[in-house]
Amino acid sequence: MSDPAHSRPWWERGVVYQIYPRSFQDSDGDGVGDLAGIAARLDHVAALGVDAIWLSPIFPSPMADFGYDVADYCGIDPLFGDLAAFDRLLAAVHARGLKLLLDFVPNHSSDRHSWFVESRSSRSNPKRDWYIWRDPASDGGPPNNWISDFGGSAWEWDDATGQYYLHAFLKEQPDLNWRNPDLKQAMLDAMRFWFDRGVDGFRIDVLWHIVKAEGLPDNPLNPDWTPARTERDRVIQLHSTDQPEAHAIAAEMRAIADCYGARVLIGEIFLPNDRHARWYGTPERPQVHLPFNFQLIENAWDASVLRSMIAAYEASLPPFGWPNWVIGSHDAPRIAARIGEAQARVAAMLILTLRGTPTLYQGDELGIGRVEIPPDRVRDPQHLRQPLLDIGRDRSRTPMPWDDSDHGGFSTVEPWLPLNPDWRTRNVAAEVADPRSMLALYRALLALRRAEPALAVGSFTLLDAPAGVLAYRREEGGRSLSILLNLTDHDVTIDWTGTPLLSTLSGEPEPGMLRANEGIVFA
Repeated sequence: MSDPAHSRPWWERGVVYQIYPRSFQDSDGDGVGDLAGIAARLDHVAALGVDAIWLSPIFPSPMADFGYDVADYCGIDPLFGDLAAFDRLLAAVHARGLKLLLDFVPNHSSDRHSWFVESRSSRSNPKRDWYIWRDPASDGGPPNNWISDFGGSAWEWDDATGQYYLHAFLKEQPDLNWRNPDLKQAMLDAMRFWFDRGVDGFRIDVLWHIVKAEGLPDNPLNPDWTPARTERDRVIQLHSTDQPEAHAIAAEMRAIADCYGARVLIGEIFLPNDRHARWYGTPERPQVHLPFNFQLIENAWDASVLRSMIAAYEASLPPFGWPNWVIGSHDAPRIAARIGEAQARVAAMLILTLRGTPTLYQGDELGIGRVEIPPDRVRDPQHLRQPLLDIGRDRSRTPMPWDDSDHGGFSTVEPWLPLNPDWRTRNVAAEVADPRSMLALYRALLALRRAEPALAVGSFTLLDAPAGVLAYRREEGGRSLSILLNLTDHDVTIDWTGTPLLSTLSGEPEPGMLRANEGIVFA
């Protein structure tokens, strides 16, 4: 009898694991992770039971935004290695039956990219129009009211050529002009370069940003903005994001990916459900396979809130659209820091039993919580530009602790960011040896997901449940599994029957109830 899960594309039945290369494993003693370090730790990833690795940017970069300011789309930054090291890593990943995805950054390059150096050299340079340049407004100020996502005007004045250039993020990250056909061709060729090299897909950074409205009109003011929110939110990004032309470009990217067979495109998109769903495209002209869904990060950790959110998201999907879920990333607070370690175990069961492709983030499988970064060690430009908002991302980018040796086995020298304060006991080696650890739970959940097609590709039905409990059923091929998740810190009386397959807590589940902070999968 055939396995129904394996009749589906790998990216539907599989699980993606994000690696932040600077913080996974340092192989050369400079305090920063690299490609050889990732290759040396692949057995941990394979043993975890995931299917694909997504690497945050590894391209040449001045590191103003730690790799999201790309200076060459077809190279490797020496900090991480070189193309030969990449080829060795790719071969090692494939040898373990895993896939490798790269982080493609199409909205902007580094201001050190040769394209921008040429563009900035004169108004008549052939690459001038590869970026977005405009004359000052009538008062001599920026051309419009757009605000950078990192705060301040999205426009930077250039004395040499007497115009402003657009940057949705740092001034060191000038926005590319995707309306220019030569620029578009160069970027699509960069995607082909990596596909030709054997990569299995891309996570596409801020995809909904890549085209701006013709004429660059002012964005409307946000009447709900308060100083407690980021400066970016002073305006509603109506004209600077999510333009119709961007969908056509996503469809071109998809057509390229489809030429290479079983490749996947994952789009980073923060939008309401109705607009988010448009990024799937249509069956005749598909766009990205998976528009990233961040709603488990964005919503309150409350059973009724999550139930409503899940139902609305499922209802928004086109018939051919496959869902996906993200619970942690290099940009978001650690899940254990946000909801506590006890509920982080429940969150692990949630993301690995919902319908759709899960993306996990390195270190969450250890239950790493909040890490305080001393002021003199803060590296994140987003925090440095808006320190009073406490939105620093360094706390989610701290190095992986592998054992209790010096520097957690991550490096032979002081790492670029501090380790989690409990790294002596919260590390991979310690958790491998502890059957009750968070790592043991993740491994068990991933093994169960692999063994049960209902969890990988089955149908999904929300169930009624007492207050504080989220319940649903997964079914495939006549096999039915139910999941009960207690999102509270007290016991809840609930009728359930069946055979428990896995609990987030040690000991046998108690009939007729869910223990505090307990999730159960049962058949």
